[in-house]
Amino acid sequence: MRLISQIGEWFDARLQIAADLRETMDHPVPKSAASWFYVFGSGALVIFGLQVVTGILLALLYVPSAGEAWNSLQALNHNVTMGWFLRGMHGWGSNFMVAIVLLHMVQVFLFGAYKFPRELTWVVGICLLLMTLGMAFTGQVLRFDQDAYWGLGIGASIASRVPIMGPQIVHLMLGGPIIAGATLSRFFALHVFVIPGTLIGLVGLHLLMVLKLGINEWPMPGRVVRRATYLKEYKELVHNDGEPFVPYAIWKDVFFAGILIACVVLCAAYFGPFGPTGRPDPTNIQAIPRPDYFFLWLYALLALLPPEMETPALLIGPVVVLGGLLLMPFFFGEGEKSWKRRPVAVISVLLIAVALGTFTHLSSYTPWSPIMDAWSGEPIPPSDLAHRSALERQGALVFQEKQCHNCHSLGNEGGMRGPALDSVATRLTQDQLIRQVIQGGGNMPAYGKNLSPAQTTALVAFLETLRPEGQAPARNAALADEGTASAPASATTPKK
Repeated sequence: MRLISQIGEWFDARLQIAADLRETMDHPVPKSAASWFYVFGSGALVIFGLQVVTGILLALLYVPSAGEAWNSLQALNHNVTMGWFLRGMHGWGSNFMVAIVLLHMVQVFLFGAYKFPRELTWVVGICLLLMTLGMAFTGQVLRFDQDAYWGLGIGASIASRVPIMGPQIVHLMLGGPIIAGATLSRFFALHVFVIPGTLIGLVGLHLLMVLKLGINEWPMPGRVVRRATYLKEYKELVHNDGEPFVPYAIWKDVFFAGILIACVVLCAAYFGPFGPTGRPDPTNIQAIPRPDYFFLWLYALLALLPPEMETPALLIGPVVVLGGLLLMPFFFGEGEKSWKRRPVAVISVLLIAVALGTFTHLSSYTPWSPIMDAWSGEPIPPSDLAHRSALERQGALVFQEKQCHNCHSLGNEGGMRGPALDSVATRLTQDQLIRQVIQGGGNMPAYGKNLSPAQTTALVAFLETLRPEGQAPARNAALADEGTASAPASATTPKK
């Protein structure tokens, strides 16, 4: 013991941190705060530490390459000793971390801990929740299986709807016009460096404010927060009815953290890791991707919303919700803290919980698109093949072979995952059709690597014939001003 003491004194003489550690451990907290309702914050911190450790171990073997990511995960599952268990720990740790952070935010909201003087603590907590969800999403992408590929396609589709900056955001996110190797490299950097580094900084700031401002006392009915008197009242409460954090309050945090770690270990051992499912294949239109559980409600909401409501819900809804959460402590920073005297707060939490639970349940059988029962061999309507050139008929064959009918309908026959193509030539020019086929866009995958130049030329030639009789084909407005716009011979032939 004397040797250990001497070693500790040697280090403290150079680091000068013993006094700060002692002050932190002796930090007084209200006796009422030593409750089981106050353990979620420390639990989230412990799970984050677990994620860092397991993430570092996984990064030693994971290959962030479009061609090798899937294989490296399969090797971890089957060829590396306890590799499957390590992946299970990391995957289930992510699920538990999202759940614990959400519970912590609910507890803070119901206990009025966002009120004066802890407004900034609440704002940082919202940022921590967003970073946690970002970690979860980028982690799912790194599996780079069918769910990850199509889920990322949906994410890119959502980002593309941002006014003005949409295309630039998608290009920045994907590292190019299509989902490829650069995409995985960017998400690997986000998941391993950018988001964890931001989380560590925010966690440090969050803990600093908790130490400086103190832990929120138990919200007693009738104990009203007033900016002019709260700080004095809190100091008196801690002085008269406070105890040091160590050992008075820390034992509950340690016990809860131990329970969380045990649950993660049991889930990893019993249920195993998440995926990877099938290899990412943009030609597998029948894929029915499922996000991880914390995004299932959004999956169901987008599937059930009318098409005309999707963009407003995606662009306006998050801004309103996030803005309301960030501004709430500045508009409601005084008054009652107790949930017993804040019925609006309780009802709001219950309604949100019921809504999220309902949509999560609906996601178990809600289709990704309105109708997805088409057959790739569905014949192309004869009217779309009559009086066509050899090149255009060859394009119809490519349309059939590449299973375009699974997503797009012709003559009311086919899938409805994508728009009907009966009048596509009136909406898109030849250049736009080529770009859409090669680069994809919206929910459509990129086929640039799955079609030869000859197949692309033939397919676009066929698509240019798809317009109602009597309607002119789409034209390039820039060229039309110069009087040089002219439709190809195939596009001037109306449907019969």
